[in-house]
Amino acid sequence: MRPPLIRLCCLFLCLFAFGVQAATDAFWSQPQRGGNSFNEQPPDRAYFDALRATGATWVRLTPDKWRSAGGRDFLMGNADHYQGLVPADVATLRRVLDDADAAGMKVVLVPLSLPLLRWKQKNDGVVDQRLWQSFDNHVPAQAFWRDLARALHGHPALVAYNLINEPAPEYGTTLREHADPAAMRAWYATVKDGPRDLPRFYTGLIAAVREVDADMPLMLDPGWYAAADALAYWPAALKDPHLLYSVHMYEPYAATSAPNQKRSPPYRYPAVVPFGSGKEQWNAARVASYLQQPLAWADQHGVARSQMVVGEFGCMRRWADCPAYLEDVLRVLEAHKVHWAFYAFREDAWDGMDYELGDAALPWTYWQDVDAGKVPTPKRTDSPQFAPILKRLRAADR
Repeated sequence: MRPPLIRLCCLFLCLFAFGVQAATDAFWSQPQRGGNSFNEQPPDRAYFDALRATGATWVRLTPDKWRSAGGRDFLMGNADHYQGLVPADVATLRRVLDDADAAGMKVVLVPLSLPLLRWKQKNDGVVDQRLWQSFDNHVPAQAFWRDLARALHGHPALVAYNLINEPAPEYGTTLREHADPAAMRAWYATVKDGPRDLPRFYTGLIAAVREVDADMPLMLDPGWYAAADALAYWPAALKDPHLLYSVHMYEPYAATSAPNQKRSPPYRYPAVVPFGSGKEQWNAARVASYLQQPLAWADQHGVARSQMVVGEFGCMRRWADCPAYLEDVLRVLEAHKVHWAFYAFREDAWDGMDYELGDAALPWTYWQDVDAGKVPTPKRTDSPQFAPILKRLRAADR
């Protein structure tokens, strides 16, 4: 029999964990609005204070760009040979989570890399497909998430783990991006129960986390880089009571992305632009119909709106049609009461979607700071580019 003091301590810890989980469940029961943090330097308390001041309630945070104290890949040491978490990196992450918590920000932690799946921008521009080659290659990823969930268990800032950012097991196969649903389902039949079976892969990661944390919500991106139409081939929702399903919205990518800024003239919006294997008219109605696809999948499979997330959306801030595009996307997200997070808040090494900078070019001093590894501090305003996002954040925070 345990001594009374130990029993009391155990009871306190159980009650604390129950309280944290109850608060987490309540958090996702209402639509939440936030931003993405994909910074190269670990964000500090001032960063989270500034994000919270917009009205945002959560941040989708990746630490993968931060410098590791123990190897090439933050937290993992080396994604080629995972041997366990780097303790100093875990300590850095916990300090950042502490700052987020002090600022009143909830955090969804998302890795860009997993063991044997190094993020392309950290892999010399090469798409790493090792993870999808065998079931044995899934095992280190499961070990990583088991270790990370154990190390962070009970942290009050955390409200979900997004198990991997923008997976693409379809890459290099016969399935093209934005194929029609019938083609997606036909392709899935050829990989089902194999190592490229994304729902099966997630089942293994979920089981690994659940060994050490029974209740933390887990956020799942579909394939083809979290495309909103890529849930079409998933035959069912996964069997776990604490799951969120997250898609990303940059379509039509030909118009919203950086390469369009170099075209003469750039693709406009609304307009006919390339999409999939052809061209389509993209306007408010097409944005709405495209985003309806994951919601239709959710309705078909009994997934509540409170489980649906648009984890990223955005456009290049210097694109003339960015404000109109953001307005059309946000009208759909608000109408359907899904959770969302814009990309991105005050990214420190790339200005493309830092909407507070407006549509102006930046001074050379900005890039000097980036090259020197400093966090640049350009003048930021409530610009027309940020207005569609900011007005929703402020309205929700009243």
